[in-house]
Amino acid sequence: MGAYIARRLLLVIPTLFGIIAINFAIVQFAPGGPVEQMIAELKGRGDMSSRLTGARSDFGGTGSYRGARGLDPAIVADIRKMFGFDKPPLTRFGDMISDYLRFDFGRSFFRDQSVLQLLLQRMPVSISLGLWSTLLVYGISIPLGIAKAVRHGSRFDVATSAVVLVGYAVPGFLLAILLVVLFAGGGFLHWFPLSGLISEGASDWPWPARAMDYLWHMVLPTVAMVVGGFASLTMLTKNCFLEEIGKQYTVTARAKGASEQRVLYGHMFRNAMLLIVAGFPQAFISILFTSALLVEIIFSLDGLGLLGFQAAIQRDYPVMFGTLYLFTLVGLLLQIVGDMMYTLVDPRIDFEARS
Repeated sequence: MGAYIARRLLLVIPTLFGIIAINFAIVQFAPGGPVEQMIAELKGRGDMSSRLTGARSDFGGTGSYRGARGLDPAIVADIRKMFGFDKPPLTRFGDMISDYLRFDFGRSFFRDQSVLQLLLQRMPVSISLGLWSTLLVYGISIPLGIAKAVRHGSRFDVATSAVVLVGYAVPGFLLAILLVVLFAGGGFLHWFPLSGLISEGASDWPWPARAMDYLWHMVLPTVAMVVGGFASLTMLTKNCFLEEIGKQYTVTARAKGASEQRVLYGHMFRNAMLLIVAGFPQAFISILFTSALLVEIIFSLDGLGLLGFQAAIQRDYPVMFGTLYLFTLVGLLLQIVGDMMYTLVDPRIDFEARS
């Protein structure tokens, strides 16, 4: 297993490099770079849609921005130098990779902070949403899926399937808006706060009060993310247990007089839970990096998803590539953790022998 993990860790390096290189190349052709935005502001142009007509990105393009006509070329050159675009693209890419190997992501173009500082500030919000949502999804889906498998075809199975399908069909952002309207002072009840993770002045409260305040703020965004996320896992759990129920070793265990609880949790559980438990890291990374963006926007939560979205809109390239680098690295490492969990759940799996 050690040699397999070492090989997987070595594969992280070219994979991460390739993903960053492809995205860097794509950005070369994206209009509306920071140089263009700065020139447009200096010339007092209108909205960005009119500014970007016929433009080519200064992040990698060699042409000149049409909006720069009439400006002193020295001013344009100073702006390009200020953003670091006076160097060829390959030179900038090499410098960026060299810095990223030291986890130096540079400074934001439009925020007076380093990218690493921004990431560390936003990370607790995203980790809170991702961790609580993943734990609740697993905590609800596994018992519900087992109960549905044991009672397959019963009224309970049919009724819960209807609830699961409704939850799956409702988009998380739409449910978030509904929760705000119903329970966050949107016109009906005002039981929960509308934004943020802490109340004003909560930093001076004793820690039990701060913990309760944090949980109070987490209720609505977590519910919005959980409802749509547990449907597929519930059905996967049910199908895994249904498959194991009909196997010969289960029939043999019952024939020997083992109780249903013993058959279910002593014989079937490990085999049925293999795919479910081993998929926990991937589920966490999926919720953390893909499901939280609209929820963060609706509840005004300054997380990594919102940071990356704002950076893409503003063409804040250091923040864009810093978040991409972090997301990709964490995702690749969690895939290795997922493989390790396969062997923990079922020691018979040997990736070393397969390779």
